[in-house]
Amino acid sequence: MRIETPKIESLIDFPLGTGEGPCWDAATGMLYFVDIPAPALYRLDPATKRIDRFAMPTTIGSFGLAADGRAIVALRNGVHMFDFRTGKFEFVCHPEPTPATNRLNDGKVGPDGRFWVGSMDDRSTKEPVAALYRIDWDGKATRIIDGLIVSNGLAWSPDGRTLYHSDSRQRFLQAFDYDVATGDVSNRRKIRSLEEDDGRPDGAAMDSEGHYWSAGVSAGCLNRIAPDGTIERKVKLPLAAPTMPCFGGDDLKTLFVTSLDSDRTGVRQPGTLISFRVDVAGAPVGRFGAKL
Repeated sequence: MRIETPKIESLIDFPLGTGEGPCWDAATGMLYFVDIPAPALYRLDPATKRIDRFAMPTTIGSFGLAADGRAIVALRNGVHMFDFRTGKFEFVCHPEPTPATNRLNDGKVGPDGRFWVGSMDDRSTKEPVAALYRIDWDGKATRIIDGLIVSNGLAWSPDGRTLYHSDSRQRFLQAFDYDVATGDVSNRRKIRSLEEDDGRPDGAAMDSEGHYWSAGVSAGCLNRIAPDGTIERKVKLPLAAPTMPCFGGDDLKTLFVTSLDSDRTGVRQPGTLISFRVDVAGAPVGRFGAKL
């Protein structure tokens, strides 16, 4: 296993409670990310460091950029379309209105323009009562799997034929065969377990070589995982609790990473956003409504 300690750049000068969901917009050269409890969605211009803040009405678990210039956002009260220009929300669906102790968590747009989002048990004593959902272009929500505690780590292989997904509390990474024409999944299989010292799997990103980059939220690292489950590379970070990586930049070789407020190391460290260069490009992320 290759171990790296990159030279990082800090990108914001304010603390995040739970920084999450970095998403690169190649059309504008902007990076979007959220602070779940703030609740807010942010837009960063990496060149100028200008930041625009968009307040959310309730906790925002995740989001994806849409083909029409809006964003699809997963809030505590359901999935909505959000217009950056007007600030207006349009309700799409609520895939999981009960139990009230759950909230929507990690979400991402697939290569076929569908939005996938999972839920999590938001109580301190967590149980496997969460699930993973697919939101089709017309807003229909389909429950794909249940029995989860904290749904996380959505990412697709570069050819779109494999969907990766994790459960942060059950500490496993799994994969499915993915049908981009229908959004159906099959051949569910466990790729590997990731324990506390490895870095429990949080958010993730896919590179162009088909390797899965998992934020090791319990170990201050990123794990680059091969399709067979081997940890090919471990990137050590100056973050107590990294939450999600995202590839961006003109060549998709800049890695952006969010983190959450944590005292895991014995010293309180606020959540933040950093970036560093890597030697492999990322796989592009889809836009909601952009059908293949």
